[in-house]
Amino acid sequence: MSTAPTRYTGTAKVLHWLIALMILTAFGVGFYMTGLKFSPEKLKLYNWHKWAGVTIFMLVVLRVLWRLTHKPPPLPDTMPTIQKFAAHFGHGLLYFFMIAIPLSGWLMSSAKGFQTVWFGVLPLPDLLEKSEDLGKTLELVHRWLNYTMIATVAGHAAAALKHHLIDRDDILRRMLPGKNA
Repeated sequence: MSTAPTRYTGTAKVLHWLIALMILTAFGVGFYMTGLKFSPEKLKLYNWHKWAGVTIFMLVVLRVLWRLTHKPPPLPDTMPTIQKFAAHFGHGLLYFFMIAIPLSGWLMSSAKGFQTVWFGVLPLPDLLEKSEDLGKTLELVHRWLNYTMIATVAGHAAAALKHHLIDRDDILRRMLPGKNA
């Protein structure tokens, strides 16, 4: 009889922390670059931001496939049902944002007439015809998806810290690096 895992797999942990670091970095670069005047540096940062977005998207696809084939550890039986619901809902939102944000950026770039070329090597197809109005709308969508995701990430981190510092359960430790974190 197999028992449920008590920790996330090493692969899940690596993907979790790598994607988290990349998202925070891409958000910071995106926030910074939008305030710059038009310059070669701004164009370089836009390219880096787009490369990060495509990479995050690919890593998230890998993470979703891993999650579908590797059951995560169950939430503690002592956790109230409403907290379990909030945890599952919050994770669902995070996965939604991790997919929707890179796609909205790609759509925005396409609508604005700027092809995405991953690491300057692999040109990705434009998903939309060039449209100034649609490009502006997608820019707003991309921006607000990011702001909403950052708020969700903050809630996710706060919940993990609450479980660790107040509830003193295993929720945070099971995702920390190392075997017995």
